Amino acid sequence: MSHVIKFRTVSGEAIILASASPRRRDILRAIGLSFTVMPSQVEEPPYCGGSVADHARLLAEMKASDVAQRAPGHLVIGADTVVLVDNHILEKPRTEQEAVQMLHRLGGRWHHVLTGVCLIRSDPNRRRSGCEVTRVKFAPLGLDEIRWYVSTGEPMDKAGGYAIQGYGALFIERIEGDYLNVVGLPLRLVYHLANELGVDLKGYLMPSEDGEAA
Repeated sequence: MSHVIKFRTVSGEAIILASASPRRRDILRAIGLSFTVMPSQVEEPPYCGGSVADHARLLAEMKASDVAQRAPGHLVIGADTVVLVDNHILEKPRTEQEAVQMLHRLGGRWHHVLTGVCLIRSDPNRRRSGCEVTRVKFAPLGLDEIRWYVSTGEPMDKAGGYAIQGYGALFIERIEGDYLNVVGLPLRLVYHLANELGVDLKGYLMPSEDGEAA
């Protein structure tokens, strides 16, 4: 028996988030946006050099394209977040030891968070993409602090090994740029790209709802 997804729509067009990220889902819910979650099934290629911003944007486009092909006729939002320090991308840590090493590398230093965003409307030929960049500075971290933070489990599914909206906020000294970009989805950029495609996201705001289609 096939599963039928019911989209919550405005004038027949739904917004679909092509991501399983709970952080991105929470950001959209916080403004009361009506949307449906349909995670992308593409396998992300590794970074092979060149512009990191272009790499993040490419991954976002791949995710959005995959979902747009499975759910034509709607507005699809794809995103990918990358943490960059010393021109080196910090992926999600695979082990606690990797998380410790990442946090030790970030301690007392600035790094960049880049989120590529791609919106596709109706078909793959109508799309807009961009990349938001935010600078973040960590406070110096002692080994006991790093070990405590890793023991919470929070770093393990986060690019760069930390969550600015969680316990990681204890160690952030300063940011320059879009805070929500560091969380995982720069709303202002999403709003701007949607406008370029002729979609006014304000028409999808439903403050009394939980933000996600049933």
